[in-house]
Amino acid sequence: MVGSRNDGGSRRRNDRSKRANGDGSIWQRKDGRFAYAAYVLSTDGTYKRVQGYAKDRDDARSKLNKLLADSDRGIPVASENWRVDEYLSYWLEHVVKAERRPKTVQGYEGVVRRHLIPNLGKKRLGKLTARDVRTFITRIRQECQCCKNGTDAGRERPRCCAAPGKDCCRTTLSPRMVQSIHAVLRNALESATREEIIPRNVAKLVKVSPPRYAVNRGLDVPQAKRLLKLSRDDRFHALYVLALCLGLRRGELLGLRWQDIDLDAGRLEVVHTLQRVGGALRLVPPKTDDSSRTVPLPDLCVKALREHRKRQFAERSDAAPDWEEKGLVFPSRRGTPLEPDNLRRSWEPLRRRAGLDGVRFHDLRHTCVTLLLNLDVPPQVVREIVGHSDIGVTMTIYAHASLDDKRRALGRLGDALG
Repeated sequence: MVGSRNDGGSRRRNDRSKRANGDGSIWQRKDGRFAYAAYVLSTDGTYKRVQGYAKDRDDARSKLNKLLADSDRGIPVASENWRVDEYLSYWLEHVVKAERRPKTVQGYEGVVRRHLIPNLGKKRLGKLTARDVRTFITRIRQECQCCKNGTDAGRERPRCCAAPGKDCCRTTLSPRMVQSIHAVLRNALESATREEIIPRNVAKLVKVSPPRYAVNRGLDVPQAKRLLKLSRDDRFHALYVLALCLGLRRGELLGLRWQDIDLDAGRLEVVHTLQRVGGALRLVPPKTDDSSRTVPLPDLCVKALREHRKRQFAERSDAAPDWEEKGLVFPSRRGTPLEPDNLRRSWEPLRRRAGLDGVRFHDLRHTCVTLLLNLDVPPQVVREIVGHSDIGVTMTIYAHASLDDKRRALGRLGDALG
């Protein structure tokens, strides 16, 4: 017979599941539900008794086992006194590092350390309000970073905020940075909501409009041809060919290894991207699942890569014995991973010679998208070639029509109506 509380409110001994000491307890309540309890690790480092409820005994056992397993792994349970800074530290260690790429983890850690903890860290997680978040966002939008960080005061000769008679330089955070800070806070609180630590995500109640960016569609065909012609003798000529023909990202190009390319079959696999993480250059998985992809190589790319490999053999001979073989397609002159920012030493002079001032290296990727769509290649195929996570990204680049595009379109409409 199912046990129940007696008139004094005490529970009969046979209600309780007999479990080993330290393994917690399971019992059935008077209302028919099952309850469980155990002493587990809390956020302040002590052990506290935590109780929960379940629909049946199996469900209670499952929840109790998870509670104990988390405690054994060092994951604390929610605490009524959990502060925002304590939860953010837990979230970075147990959620972000497990689910995000190293570069993303590094970015999140910077936002938490520089912005979230100094401004919101001492608040109780359960008492954080939408108004707190709105006040915080407004403050960081308006706050001069020079004044906040003492940048000018630390100079040998102050020239703006700390200089006598000078006005504040108003060096505020960019709209994109403000949006990123809000996004990190929103993601952290969403995780706390999923774990039932807080009832709702108050950061989602505060809207931060995304900044507007001018999207450069890249080069037209004559400009692209001129760029490739001028880069013919550049050691990165093949890199520019791949950027224009395949739309590879900078990190994907610098992370390419010869083992990822089959010149005879005319095929290239994107399996890594080169990034600086924690002060070191590392090959890490691509940006998204869609970024990992296999693309066919047109003859123009195969020819450029064969010539590039011959050039690299010569460079290796010239650099011996200092050459460090890493198998990279586009390494430094010593065979080591090329610092991504050092690509500018080739790109910026080439850009000027081609009369393309203001064009970024990333715009070569946009060029690939635009030229493929102009050739009536289906958007879904273009998306798969360049590795966009969403076809909307592909079409956003193409949506910014040039004046010539508009003139041709309206000309066709005029002809139809005339």
